[in-house]
Amino acid sequence: MAAGVTLMPYADLEESSEVSVKWEPQRQELELHGSLDPFSQDSKVKRFCSKNILIILGFSSVLAVIALIAVGLTQNKPLPENVKYGIVLDAGSSHTNLYIYKWPAEKENDTGVVHQLQECQVKGPGISKYAQKTNEIGTYLAECMKMSTELIPTSKQRETPVYLGATAGMRLLRMESEQSADRVLAAVSRSLSSYPFDFQGAKIITGQEEGAYGWITINYLLGRFIQKQSWRSLISRDHQKQDTFGALDLGGASTQITFVPLNSTIEAPENSLQFRLYGEDYTVYTHSFLCYGKDQALWQKLAKDIQVSSHGTLRDPCFHPGYQKVVNVSELYGTPCTKRFEKKLPFDQFQIQGTGDYEQCQQSILELFNISYCPYSQCAFNGVFLPPLHGSFGAFSAFYFVMDFFKKMEKDSVSSQEKMTEILKKFCSKPWEEVKASHPTVKEKYLNEYCFSGAYILTLLLQGYNFTGSSWDQIHFMGKIEDSNAGWTLGYMLNLTNMIPAEQPLSPPLPHSTYISLMVIFSLILVAVAITGLFLYSKPSYFRKETV
Repeated sequence: MAAGVTLMPYADLEESSEVSVKWEPQRQELELHGSLDPFSQDSKVKRFCSKNILIILGFSSVLAVIALIAVGLTQNKPLPENVKYGIVLDAGSSHTNLYIYKWPAEKENDTGVVHQLQECQVKGPGISKYAQKTNEIGTYLAECMKMSTELIPTSKQRETPVYLGATAGMRLLRMESEQSADRVLAAVSRSLSSYPFDFQGAKIITGQEEGAYGWITINYLLGRFIQKQSWRSLISRDHQKQDTFGALDLGGASTQITFVPLNSTIEAPENSLQFRLYGEDYTVYTHSFLCYGKDQALWQKLAKDIQVSSHGTLRDPCFHPGYQKVVNVSELYGTPCTKRFEKKLPFDQFQIQGTGDYEQCQQSILELFNISYCPYSQCAFNGVFLPPLHGSFGAFSAFYFVMDFFKKMEKDSVSSQEKMTEILKKFCSKPWEEVKASHPTVKEKYLNEYCFSGAYILTLLLQGYNFTGSSWDQIHFMGKIEDSNAGWTLGYMLNLTNMIPAEQPLSPPLPHSTYISLMVIFSLILVAVAITGLFLYSKPSYFRKETV
């Protein structure tokens, strides 16, 4: 046997072989886990990234969406508001009101964006009373115009238009003396031109214009010219034109009725107006009854009733028992509205003595309306065409002020014609001293005429305009709509500034708040879909188990 070589017994060889066999699987297992691989750390990173790449991408997507929302919230802010202003003076028969309007410049062709910022009542009578003292008109207008300069920013004043529209009081003055009317308008123009605004002129508007602008105002404020945006209207361009409100206006010297008849045929062309507003056509009926405002109607009634008096006393059922007032005959006949009743009287003054009888008062008022003559298929009064009434009506100006007095007095909405009649019967019969004691805050010059005014409004609506007890609830007495006065002034400014387009404007971009909301909603939906997709991809066995 060679030296250095050790022979193992057969049994020992078997044991060694077993050890060798047992060791090999352990080596293989260790190699699989990389414990024997010199590049084991790099392999771990690679295998982890390979196995979890979708999770990493999903997490990155979530971070990107969060960043998108953050940028949108912080950077996509609305632009600074670019505001415009406008001033309209309503020079009525008994007083003048100034209105300041405000609107966002970039939305001036949208409906309902113009709102009333301020109202100022000029102290004193209507401008027609200044025909013999035009030098006082500047002082007359100064207080409200000064308020306008303080309210409207200096940077906006040069571009702010100023309009003055004179109504029935100046129409009557022009009938008496065109030169006097021109002098008043010239004095008004000199005064308004001295302020740092863009004065656009003073004019006497027609009764037809007054009725039409009042109709435009209330329907603009009520949003009746275009439909509100909806998801359905964005998908389909088909839409149904909204019904508009009719307009009932009662001033001191005239009253107007304006509405869209159900049948567009208007028998009297002078009472028909055609409008195209926001892509829709409107055939509008309108008429203005000069001398049938509540003040001139009272003068007419007094001039009519005094004709039968020979001793200078007029017992008047439209005034409260115990009420007395002296009237100059020259003042009575000082308006063109009483010319048809004028006669030579044996006295220069007469005294009104109230008797407070509503039914007799209404009968006396009804004599002012000639309802026996009508050359058309249907009339209002005095032979003036009036189509059948249609839809709801907004009644404003003196209609509202008088009815609001009785509503507050009775704490009732005056929901029916019968209810209003009962209220008037009770109110007119109250002694004058009791009425004054019950309403200490109301000026006597208004308080003493509420019996007549209430009876006149009821007669005008029912016998003059053909409303009935059943259609009474279609009349809505309105003073303001969305903080803006109901009346002709807003419609007048919208027309002169061309802020009512003939065609429907293009749909405006989404408002800032809506944009942000939609971006957040859709981003959250994206996150939810991404997470769900990752879950489905990484755990398909979960769903396979349920189906087995």
